Amino acid sequence: MKFVKAVAAAAAAIGCGMLGACHTMSESYDSASMMDAPAAQTSASPAAPSVMVGGAAMLPTRNIVENAANSRDHTTLVAAVQTAGLVDTLSGAGPFTVFAPTNAAFDKLPDGTVASLLEPANRDTLTTILTYHVVPGRLTAADLVAQARAHGGRVTLTTAQGATLTVTPAANGVAITDARGGASMVTIADVIQSNGVIHVVDTVLMPPA
Repeated sequence: MKFVKAVAAAAAAIGCGMLGACHTMSESYDSASMMDAPAAQTSASPAAPSVMVGGAAMLPTRNIVENAANSRDHTTLVAAVQTAGLVDTLSGAGPFTVFAPTNAAFDKLPDGTVASLLEPANRDTLTTILTYHVVPGRLTAADLVAQARAHGGRVTLTTAQGATLTVTPAANGVAITDARGGASMVTIADVIQSNGVIHVVDTVLMPPA
């Protein structure tokens, strides 16, 4: 219970600090740094209507961190971004495509994993995991599906962490396979941000061991 309250408090602090008040594919992209992410051209438009995530409207005029801080389904992710020191990076110009795990996705990890990752001593490991969820460029679900179909039914994306993810169209949306063979589904696609796009996913993606 104390851990849950701590995560919620950290997320709220980011929301207040960032907003000034608490508001409830080519075949692969190759970049070693999110700060140097290329501005990929896609079908997305920053003027797209807002999408509801975690009980809040994700406004396309706000950046990734500002919107995520308002989602009650992403308090663990926001706390992790703060702990890893990635708030400024993910608030930058981008554009970025972020596969954003929900609180429920983090809850699937073995007991104690999240609490351990949020410890200062494990910041490097946490950063590795979080940047594995980020791909340079703004890639909508339509972009991902089109590129996958153009390359035999799947497309490989190079993440900001440096390892790859595999995207495959599925009957019920878009499936993401990580480097360890773990599978995640996009549950809410095309959450447009001022500096990219978020796709909500139901499982934490894990980079190579």
